[in-house]
Amino acid sequence: MSIPSRLTLAAVLLALTAGCASQNPYDAPQQSGGMSKTTKYGGLGALAGAVAGAAIDHDNRGKGALIGAAVAGAAGAGYGYYADKQEEELRRSMQGTGVEVQRQGDTIQLIMPGNITFATDSAEIASSFYTPLNNLASSFRQYNQNSIEIVGHTDSTGSHAHNMNLSQRRAQSVANYLSAQGVDASRMSTRGAGPDQPVASNATADGRAQNRRVEVTLRPLPGAQY
Repeated sequence: MSIPSRLTLAAVLLALTAGCASQNPYDAPQQSGGMSKTTKYGGLGALAGAVAGAAIDHDNRGKGALIGAAVAGAAGAGYGYYADKQEEELRRSMQGTGVEVQRQGDTIQLIMPGNITFATDSAEIASSFYTPLNNLASSFRQYNQNSIEIVGHTDSTGSHAHNMNLSQRRAQSVANYLSAQGVDASRMSTRGAGPDQPVASNATADGRAQNRRVEVTLRPLPGAQY
């Protein structure tokens, strides 16, 4: 058996294990012959998707099978299964970059701290921000079944109007970069929150540093069927 074939088989087995070992936590259980519909159809969908993904991605059949399994598994088991796979991939690709990945239900949020994103009072992407953004773009191209909201935040230093404008320009800079890397612009929206949503006290330098951030929130696309 060739190496690509082994990778494909491993991906198929992994997909089936994911579909059969645990029930999708975001769907109510519906038992049918001792197996929930989520488990049954999620596992079968993952198998079909793995085979299709491997066939499509001739250069990397193992990777194609994994992505195909996630997409098709979502169709059978619900968006939660799809989000599980995307969260796993994002945590792997963001490891060591300083970007925090959070999950609540079907929503995935990435928090990008100010020390890696932009220089003080600037909306020009810092050199330390390129690697996380490139990794995000790669993930967003592969997992394209969710909307991407990009929100810029600042501390309270300076006027409110200036910070609102700065935070919006920073959010737009992130969107522009992702779009240039092949992410569908129609999936993205931007907003500047300025200093209005602090996560720490602006009375200390450490608190202000935490407040200077960019947040990217992923949600199911409106009207998407799974």
